[in-house]
Amino acid sequence: MLRQVLDLLEVLDDPRASGAAVAGLFRARGAREVAVETVSGERGKTDFVKVVIPGARGKRAGGPAPTLGVIGRLGGVGARPAEIGYVSDGDGATASLAAALKLTDMARRGDVLPGDVIVTTHVCPDAPVTPHEPVPFMGSPVDMATMNRLEVDPSMDAVLSIDTTKGNRVINRRGIAISPTVCRGWILRVSEDLLDVLQRVTGRLPVVLPLTMQDITPYGNGVYHLNSILQPATATAAPVVGVAVTTEVPVAGSATGASHAVDLELATRYAVEVAKGFGAGRLRFHDPDELGRLVRLYGEMRHLQTAGRAGG
Repeated sequence: MLRQVLDLLEVLDDPRASGAAVAGLFRARGAREVAVETVSGERGKTDFVKVVIPGARGKRAGGPAPTLGVIGRLGGVGARPAEIGYVSDGDGATASLAAALKLTDMARRGDVLPGDVIVTTHVCPDAPVTPHEPVPFMGSPVDMATMNRLEVDPSMDAVLSIDTTKGNRVINRRGIAISPTVCRGWILRVSEDLLDVLQRVTGRLPVVLPLTMQDITPYGNGVYHLNSILQPATATAAPVVGVAVTTEVPVAGSATGASHAVDLELATRYAVEVAKGFGAGRLRFHDPDELGRLVRLYGEMRHLQTAGRAGG
């Protein structure tokens, strides 16, 4: 799927990168359901993009197959004028859109998945840079609540959240890693099904991204977050798993020349393979019965999806 990754990089590594340019690429390849919405915030504007790839037995066809959401998380694909060119933070957008482009190409040729797939992300070539330890983060022209509202679709039955996760020292392997499943405020066990796909796609032992309770709480509460990879989990009751694009050493989200197309291809191929298995009912993000038992034993954890107590 390297071709799809390179096609998207050609569009996104551009000072004029926009949702309209991305939509044009998809429509030229036969995509029928592509939507773009421009939203302005205190620090600029960005274009939210949604691509829907209907499945043969998906909800749009009146069928029972579940819907997978693939969300590309990022602040921006560029940090102009502070930096010239595509930044590391753009990898979530590239990988998610490349997965959508591959599924579009497959469907055009007759390989239609069982379930619908909804891919969302946003495109901003001039996002702000935000201080963070151990390396700076990319900011976003809009707040996290706006991003969740426009990227987390209520019809998503499970979500893969793809995000550059290089600005840390807690994971030190280059490639991709997945997080434990997060659902309704619970950090659950890592899905064995998703681990199987990960080792099949990479040809290596699976790597798991460590999470803390802070990481699954909403931004803006004043506590440290590894990054925004699990922020979609604060806006849905569906299970969410992060797909992290990783490096051996800390790399700033605002760094240019720091993205590896082969690693983006891994994230793209992983998302496509998960989409195949999830829509066919062969793959589960979590065990609903075990989650139900946890809730009966210890109560709901949905308060971790909120901003918390006033005055905290």
